[in-house]
Amino acid sequence: MPVYEYICKNCHKRFEIQISYSEYGSEKIICRHCGSDQVQRKINRFRLKRSDVNRLAEMPDPSHMDGIEEDPQSLGRMIRRMSQESGEDLGPEFNEVVDRLESGQTPDEIEKSLPDMDNDEMPPAKDIVD
Repeated sequence: MPVYEYICKNCHKRFEIQISYSEYGSEKIICRHCGSDQVQRKINRFRLKRSDVNRLAEMPDPSHMDGIEEDPQSLGRMIRRMSQESGEDLGPEFNEVVDRLESGQTPDEIEKSLPDMDNDEMPPAKDIVD
């Protein structure tokens, strides 16, 4: 079943709806955030919802990740791809970290520059890959 992305003209938030082809155009779309019916479909790449098994099968082979912690740009691209495959918006902090990796900053440099990060709650970025 297709997944359609909408943007609310009232609260300006984005959301997704999974509806069948036959329902598209006849189903009234309501913003999940504010309840407004003033929504507009956001046209982007076509995406079908897939099972977790299919999504995981397309993830990078772990044997190809040797030394990836030494290449922040490759690490950033891999993490971005994995987040896109999950279909979840992980928020601005996540996007900032991935952008910094893709620009060449190391996980250690990023970790040191994030003062709000509680090291007891989250392992260092390099340990997540190991």
